[in-house]
Amino acid sequence: MTTPLVEVRDLAKTFEVSAPWLNRVVERKPRQFVHAVDGVSFSIERGQTLALVGESGCGKSTVARLLVGLYEPTRGEVRFDGQTTDAARRAGGLRALRRRMQMIFQDPYASLNPRWKVLDIVGEPLREHGLVKAKDASVSALQGTEALRQRVGELLLQVGLATADCDKFPHQFSGGQRQRISIARALATQPEFLVCDEPTSALDVSVQAQVLNIMKDLQRERGLTYLFISHNLAVVRHVADQVGVMYLGRLVEVADKALLFSQPQHPYTRMLLDAIPDIHLSGRSRTPVQGEVPNPLNPPTGCAFHPRCPHANARCTAERPALLSFKGVQVACHAAQEGRI
Repeated sequence: MTTPLVEVRDLAKTFEVSAPWLNRVVERKPRQFVHAVDGVSFSIERGQTLALVGESGCGKSTVARLLVGLYEPTRGEVRFDGQTTDAARRAGGLRALRRRMQMIFQDPYASLNPRWKVLDIVGEPLREHGLVKAKDASVSALQGTEALRQRVGELLLQVGLATADCDKFPHQFSGGQRQRISIARALATQPEFLVCDEPTSALDVSVQAQVLNIMKDLQRERGLTYLFISHNLAVVRHVADQVGVMYLGRLVEVADKALLFSQPQHPYTRMLLDAIPDIHLSGRSRTPVQGEVPNPLNPPTGCAFHPRCPHANARCTAERPALLSFKGVQVACHAAQEGRI
């Protein structure tokens, strides 16, 4: 058995959202905290793709930022290639770790500096990590710039753009082309692990397919490992090997893609799948996703999904279910484990 490239154990992140101190004193209000991520555990094998799905606000993007070190966890740990990211940070090895893991952000209009040319945007990680020397004792500045331009041109070609695009600004590209620039920037350091935070949600359907196919081709050629975050289950079905379903900061089901789509165990997963339009099943009755996600400042007791669940009983309202193995998947649901579904 090989060690998974990425292991997440009991990961949690809490944000304080209290009013200013003077307001709290005058209005006699306590401090308020949001548990954005609350005890998430999973692992990703090398060369595989784990997709995290769920409604907006369930903590998917926070997990992404915790993995790449943009946030520090409140509790738990992230292990990359057998080493914890905390240990790497203390030993001064975070720079080397970041070279091996990169992130593609959701909004291609906000993630690129509008004042920089593509050469500078894609070339920045190359310069920062010393992968292309701009100045050296034996290399002139002009030669260093040409080496940088050549490497950036190669990266642009890999994502379906032209080398002449080096001298353009982001506003001269469409949304899909901007996201390709983001992918090229992420690939610049030759990482092993890519965190993709809804990389196609801002694009139309035809452009989504192009970007997803580029990502799958790159994974096949380079053996990349992906954490793919999305709320679009049709996209997840196309790219994922495993799927984790999140609800209010916790994982409620983790399963292989084929098993999750054919035999979903958690009621929330079933509701999400029922919401996917399918022209071949137009006569089948569907269960719409009832209600709304509860206020994370005041989450329900017991199972967080119980106010919306048609199978909930007294145990669901009082006892929070653990993520346990059940019928070949991991599921956090009393009703599924007791055979009430």
